[in-house]
Order: sequence, then structure tokens, then C-alpha cells
Amino acid sequence: MGKVFSDAVDKALEYIYYDLRAGKGAEGLALLEQASAAGDGDASCILARCYCGNQYVWGGHDFPEDDDKATKLLHKAVEQGSAIGVMVALRSGELTPSLQKKMPFDNLQEAFECVAAKAEMGDAFCQYTVANSYFWWDFLRIQGKGRESFSNEREYKEYLRDNISKCEDWFWKAFRGGMYLAANNLNRFYEQGDEDIIAPRPEKTKDLYKTGAEMGYPVHQWIYAEELENEKRYEDALYWYKQAACGGQLECWFCVGYAYEEGRGTEKDPAYAAQCYEKGLTQKKDTGKRIGCANRLGSLYYEGNGVEKDYAKAFQLLKYGYEHNTKFGVCYLGKCYFRGWGTQQDYVKARELLEQVDWTNREAFYMLGVIYGQGLGVPEDIKKGVEYLKKAEGNQEAKAELLKYKKTLFGKWVRR
Repeated sequence: MGKVFSDAVDKALEYIYYDLRAGKGAEGLALLEQASAAGDGDASCILARCYCGNQYVWGGHDFPEDDDKATKLLHKAVEQGSAIGVMVALRSGELTPSLQKKMPFDNLQEAFECVAAKAEMGDAFCQYTVANSYFWWDFLRIQGKGRESFSNEREYKEYLRDNISKCEDWFWKAFRGGMYLAANNLNRFYEQGDEDIIAPRPEKTKDLYKTGAEMGYPVHQWIYAEELENEKRYEDALYWYKQAACGGQLECWFCVGYAYEEGRGTEKDPAYAAQCYEKGLTQKKDTGKRIGCANRLGSLYYEGNGVEKDYAKAFQLLKYGYEHNTKFGVCYLGKCYFRGWGTQQDYVKARELLEQVDWTNREAFYMLGVIYGQGLGVPEDIKKGVEYLKKAEGNQEAKAELLKYKKTLFGKWVRR
């Protein structure tokens, strides 16, 4: 047997929660799947959390989300006799009266005490679960008490205060023991307090995520880096973005790449920026930062900045970004369609994209001038074409194109 749970569950907890930087989340998930199938209720419970998304497990593991599977696993955990399963099912709103009857405990207090004993032994997942039972007022149902259990409001509130306040110490134990998630509830506890029972203490949130960053939690290194960046401490921010990225927080490769591309906190190095964006693209989910990597890398390939110019790669990357509802690449894509660079020439698509350019870009204005002036994919409109060509002031191609048109005595623009 493991120290607190079975060997499989103890090892899975280490891989999935306590040592994120090991990069062994998939191994931990496999251990839980096998143990759950073999009848280990604790494995079923923790496995359920793995399928619940980033609210309950680190996104860097890239586990699939499946709420239905998670719910079935929680029910299975209770029926398999897991005390932690009972507490998590209670917290998740899944512990219905009918399911509660299936648990092998006389009451919820007995199940809670089993989890609390493991928490006292030092298991951070159990410490986090105990803390949540106080933080979210689950102790009322566990202890079978309510307002009617007290002779007056003052006694009731004292009871609530005594129990709720216990969450703080347990959250800190869980946080220091490997549950980075505990910091989120600590932050909320300090920022908001709890109704008129626990007063807010926002000053206690200071350095909370810095502490998590120093403890090696990649997601906290990301948050702390953003705090530093907001303070314009770019060199320090870059250090923590790098730590997070190397620790598996793949979104942060965008932040590192952008810093090197723009020279924020470091010397400009577009070649290294391109490498960072490539790493950021290894994310499997279409996060905003993955899309950002595609856009920035696409622009580098288009310009030949830090990488060899490659319009085909630029087009594919920027098209991906555009298809995910970003306008970053509309100008580049429009130019690619106009000139047939990296894709088949298409003046209709070029116009659709270039007309979305709501900033000054003289080359884009030139292209729109040609499209309208020559009637490429649209009815000829020389007047509109000339207006665009004039907006492209300073563009040599636009100057040459303007020479093809003249204004008649009646003020109408015509082809020479």
C-alpha cells in the first residue's frame, strides 16, 4: 500500500498534482484508469476530477473533458466505498439521497473523518478536500446542522465562523503540499471574505501567486509573470514566462516569443521568437495563445524575419488564426490572395480581406485600388479605385497605377 492511498493512487496524485513539471500526467491518468477498473474507489474519484477540465486539474496535462464520464466515475467512487469520493460527490452536488444510501458509511461525518485522517497524514488532495468542506459550507450537511440547531442568530453565526475559518489553514497545507488549486480559493477567501461572517483581508493576497511561482507551479509562474509585466518589469516577467513554458505551461511560449520578437526585457531575436512560437503551436487545444503563436509566426514567415521567407507557411498559419476569429492576418492574407503567394490568386477573397483592414496600410490600399480600378472580381469602379490609390500615397506601385487614369472635363475618372 501507498503512504495514504493505494500505490497506484499515491503515484497518480504525484504525477497529476504534486509534481506538475515531471510531465507524467498521462502516466498518472493510466494508473487511475487501471485502478478504478480494478475496484479502487479513490482512483475513481480522482479520475473523475481529471475529466472535469481546468477548474479541477492542470490544463498542461491536456486531459480530455467528459462531464458525463466524470459524473459516472463519482457515483462509482461512492459505491466502491471511497470516503474521498463521498466528499467530492457532496461538493459537486452529486451526492443525492439515493446515492448516499449506497455508501458504506453510517453517515457523512464518518466519511469526512476518514478523509480528515488522511489529511492529517499529509496528503494534499485530502487537505484540499477538507478545506473545501469548510470553505463552501459543506460542513452543515456533514454535521447535520442548520439554523434551526441554534437558539439564536448570534450562536449560529459563531458556529459558522468557527467552521469556515478552518479552511484557511487547510488550504495553506494543501497549497504547500502540492495542490496549486488551493491558492485560487485562498485568494477568494482573502479578497471577498464570507458574507458578514468573515471580513475580507485583501492584503493577504499579496505575493500569493509569487509564492506559487517560487514553489514551481507553472500556472502560478504564468500569473506572476503577468503581474510583473503589468508593472512593466519586463525582464523579471520574461524569466517567469520561461519557467512556466519550460514547465509545461505551453501558452507561455507565446509570451516568451513575443518578448524576443519585440525586445521586451531582452534583446530582439526574431529567430528565437520563431522557435518559441513553434513550441507554442504544440498545444492540442485552440487556446488564444496558440492562435497568437500562429499569427505571429505567420507574419515572420511572410516578412522573412528571423526565418527564411515562406509564403505557403505564412498563409497556412495566418489562415488558421483568421478561421479562429482573429483579424491579425487579414492584411497578409489579402496580399497573398492578391499576388497568388502561398495560395491560388483570388481577387474576390483578396478584396473581402483587404476591406477589413481598418488601419493605414498603403500596400493594401494599392491592391484595393487595382481591384476596383480594373474591375478584378468586382464591377469596375474607377472612382473608388482612384480613391484607394490616393490613400496609398507614397507607395510606388500606387503611383504607377494612378498614371493609368485621368479625370475628364466633367470631373469623371476614366482610363487613359
